[in-house]
Amino acid sequence: MSESTQSAGGFGMSQPGSSEAGAAAADANGAGGGEPETLSPDATLDLSRVQRDAAADEVLERMDGDLVGLEPVKTRIREIASLLIIDGARRRFGLGSSPPTLHMSFTGSPGTGKTTVALRMAELLKGLGFLRKGHLITATREDMVGEYIGHTAPKTKQMIAKALGGVLFIDEAYSLHRAENERDYGQEAIEILLQAMENQREDLVVIFAGYSEPMRRFFGMNTGLASRVAHHIEFPDYTTDELMAIASKMLDEESYELTEEADATFRRYLEHRRAQPNFANARSVRNALERARLRHANRLVRQGGEVSREDLTTLTANEFLKSRVLQDTGDEEEDATEGESA
Repeated sequence: MSESTQSAGGFGMSQPGSSEAGAAAADANGAGGGEPETLSPDATLDLSRVQRDAAADEVLERMDGDLVGLEPVKTRIREIASLLIIDGARRRFGLGSSPPTLHMSFTGSPGTGKTTVALRMAELLKGLGFLRKGHLITATREDMVGEYIGHTAPKTKQMIAKALGGVLFIDEAYSLHRAENERDYGQEAIEILLQAMENQREDLVVIFAGYSEPMRRFFGMNTGLASRVAHHIEFPDYTTDELMAIASKMLDEESYELTEEADATFRRYLEHRRAQPNFANARSVRNALERARLRHANRLVRQGGEVSREDLTTLTANEFLKSRVLQDTGDEEEDATEGESA
């Protein structure tokens, strides 16, 4: 289990909007500071100001900057943001409506940005006044399911308590349910989650994440859970062009560049790697570049002598040609251990 943190630059998260902006949006939406004053029927509400006070556009722009591609995902997140802005506006006019259901399911291959989008969603919900804290708690089966009677309930409740006021992101959520094992305690964790998702839905958002097909079976076996998840968002795999764009961002952040030949060779590497098992999209790109950096460093040290700034920042085709992926001798052993996390 971990509480995700924000950091400047790279694929980490930058800091959320200011507390003042969040407070203003909370007042507009009636969360955190009590119900706002009801507007008269002939009044008007400036939606642009609501978005500005909530830093909604800022958060969405950072999501665009963090993540290459994923247009269907970004479109859906923007739609959810619009729904929440309008819901807050309706309440300002005294238009009765039940609080929107915000529990979600993120499905897709590993390395497609699910955790990053969950972080942005937590920021967005805080800015719009639907969450008190806007933090993200990441959990897996190990954090929630015990190994003996009486162990699961306190573990699950502890995770829920840590996530209150924010988002509980459950990675590889389908592993919670192991129907083939009669002595498995995952069902108890699910039942406790169900209660929290219903009874504390104004103070907790749960996001379930994992591979598409296992998640489909997971919700099929847990219909009560499925009925409480309003937003099912599929994260597509990246194309080769998008993976190259991701690589370019990563290289820029570390002050590296590719020669023209290296660029073409790395593209060929990615086309081969995408067809192999355990491919993890952006994570595989990062791992491949890290291995290229190792080969680059080893080459320079073995050569010895003086080096220039260009020598220290330029990756050549040889850094990628030595990969077993391009030598057709099987998977990269480092990639073979890449897991299923978001």
